[in-house]
Amino acid sequence: WDSGVEWSSFDLVLVRTTWDYVARREDFKSTLRHIANQTRLLNPFEVIEWNLEKTYLRDLENLGIPIAPTVWITDGISLHDVLVEKRWDKAFLKPVVGASAVNTKRFTRERVDNAQRWLEDLLKQDERMMLQPYLNSVETEGEYSTIFFGQRLSHCVQKIPVSGDYRVQDDYGASDHRVDPEILPELLQLSNQIMEVLHSRFDGLLVARLDFLRMGTGEFVINEVELIEPSLFFRHSPLEGGTILVEELLSAFKR
Repeated sequence: WDSGVEWSSFDLVLVRTTWDYVARREDFKSTLRHIANQTRLLNPFEVIEWNLEKTYLRDLENLGIPIAPTVWITDGISLHDVLVEKRWDKAFLKPVVGASAVNTKRFTRERVDNAQRWLEDLLKQDERMMLQPYLNSVETEGEYSTIFFGQRLSHCVQKIPVSGDYRVQDDYGASDHRVDPEILPELLQLSNQIMEVLHSRFDGLLVARLDFLRMGTGEFVINEVELIEPSLFFRHSPLEGGTILVEELLSAFKR
C-alpha cells in the first residue's frame, strides 16, 4: 500500500494485504484517502476509517447488536476495582487498534496486580486499551467467522486455538475448518442482522468477516468485525466462494 503505485491507472483497488497498518495507522489512512481520490477503493475509505478502531463495537451495541461486556480503559483505572464491581473472575485486555492478538492479555483476579503493571506500561506508550470478561469458550469452541461478499454469505469457519491458548490465528498454531452455518441458526441470524446494519450505514461494502464468541450463558456475541484486511479462509469456501467475490467485484465495476 506504500509502494508508490500510480493508483489512478486502476479501475478498482481491493484492500487485501496491509498487515503493517496498525503501527503506521496515520500513514495508512493518508495513503488510503489518496487512493480513494484516484480510483474506487473497496472497501471504501469511510468503511476502513470506521473499522480501524474497535470503538465500532460501541456503535454496534448502540444499534442493538450484542457484544461482550466492554470497559473502555481510561488513565487511572483500577483493574481490581472493575473486576470486583463486574464480578469477573477472569478478564481480557486488548488494544483498541490492533491485529493478530498483539498486546492482548488474559488474567485472573489473583493476578490482577501483574496485569495492572502491564497495562500501565502500554498506556505510557499511548496505547488505547479495552477490557472484557475472559470467555472460556474460546479455548474449547474457539471463534466462529462468517464471510460475506456484498450482501451474500460465502462460508463459515470455526477457528480453535492450541490447548490452553486463546489465540485463534494460525500464526499461533490454531486449527480451522469449515462449518455449515445452517447448523448454527442463531449465528446466521446475528450475522445477517449485523450485515443489514453495515449496509444501511455504508455504500459499497464488498468484503466482511464477522468474528463471534459464545458467552457462558450460551448466546453468541460479535467479537470483531473485520473490514480492512481479513483472512478469508478460501481453503474452506465452497467452490462458488471465490466466484461470489468475483461476481461482486464485476458488479461494483459496472456501477
